[in-house]
Amino acid sequence: MSVASSPDATHDVSLRSWVKAANEPDTDFPIQNLPFGVFRRRGRKDSPDLCVAIGDRIVNLAACARANLITGDAAAAARFGVDDHLNRFMAQGRDLVRSLRRALVEILQEGNAAAERRASEITLPLADVELLRPVEVCNYSDFYASIHHATNVGSMFRPDNPLLPNYKYVPIGYHGRASSIVVSGTLVRRPSGQTRGDASAPPIFGPTKRLDYELEIGAYVGRGNLLGEPVSIARAEEHLWGVSLLNDWSARDIQSWEYQPLGPFLSKSFATTVSPWVVTLDALTPFRVPAPRRPAGDPAPLPYLSHADNEKHGAIDLTLEVWLRSAKMRERGDAPTRVSRSRFGEMYWTLAQMLAHHTSNGCNLETGDLIASGTVSGAAKDSRGCLLERAWRGSEPLELPTGEKRSFLEDGDEVTLRGYAERQGFRRIGLGECMGVVIP
Repeated sequence: MSVASSPDATHDVSLRSWVKAANEPDTDFPIQNLPFGVFRRRGRKDSPDLCVAIGDRIVNLAACARANLITGDAAAAARFGVDDHLNRFMAQGRDLVRSLRRALVEILQEGNAAAERRASEITLPLADVELLRPVEVCNYSDFYASIHHATNVGSMFRPDNPLLPNYKYVPIGYHGRASSIVVSGTLVRRPSGQTRGDASAPPIFGPTKRLDYELEIGAYVGRGNLLGEPVSIARAEEHLWGVSLLNDWSARDIQSWEYQPLGPFLSKSFATTVSPWVVTLDALTPFRVPAPRRPAGDPAPLPYLSHADNEKHGAIDLTLEVWLRSAKMRERGDAPTRVSRSRFGEMYWTLAQMLAHHTSNGCNLETGDLIASGTVSGAAKDSRGCLLERAWRGSEPLELPTGEKRSFLEDGDEVTLRGYAERQGFRRIGLGECMGVVIP
């Protein structure tokens, strides 16, 4: 499995940047991170440009290349036409992004006086730019990889047998809707659909009354595979480029009526929000951990889903959080309140296993395809990654600082996902934010 199994000089905890905000201990974007995105100047209709985030600024990669601060292969990468998205850059694979990332660390490192003198030419404050959807997603697949989430949801409907018999053998997933993937900050309109609350009456059509969020990680495909040619788990991570936060908004009442017998459809296709930042797998190297050990009695993964490297460091130790703020809280000036915190490293299936399974029938993945993890939940109540679980299907409503209660989302609610990785001896790096506000 092509994983950078040990950190390199770009992960050195002592590295500091001449961008002072990047040296703050709680920043999401120290010099050791450098997540990629696409931007244009706020209020202007300029063509988008490729950038990385550092501290409270973005670095315009094309400007760095024009200033001859980047040379060689890395310069070619920095000049890559983005066509509004990262796709053409991602299609070159992970070696090119490694080269560019090393070059950027040298440019942004404290003591590079030549680059610092050109700071106004190559950087912009984050507040002055509009961040766009980073990747043009042609295909989107969503998995169900948290056994805690699957067990919780299953127990609501099948208390005697919450997990279906295939769960521990096969990474469960479904094909989602790519056209409704939106960038953080986009308003989310409450969807309408068929629901049936009374089994003795016909269904009705109207706005969902059980709107929910789902805390997830999305992984973007860099290089694809040919139709009919599966990707082995040993090579799976060669095809994964980076990760983002992802909120798979869900209409639970529509979902419970329509999923019989095929699965999610209109209950999921109205909006999926992604972060504007893609954190490379290389930046996350120090935070790789073993895939969780399976409990005694659980079956071992079938051979096509099993590899020694995946067992050693196939998981990523990310802390993920959900923050909620109602319209009333915003009016009072209240900060968002955290409603859950979970660990991505506890997922039952790893990203490599998801990709290997996805292609195992010969399915061809393409550059920019998005693979989502499914809701990331833990065993504790405050680690449940959606309101369906957190408020236990409405029977245990959350209470907000205003005294308001939430079983499901109300109009005006603001949901923000956050994520970060930390480990002793390394700089904490973050995934940024993934935010949306519900409107009628």
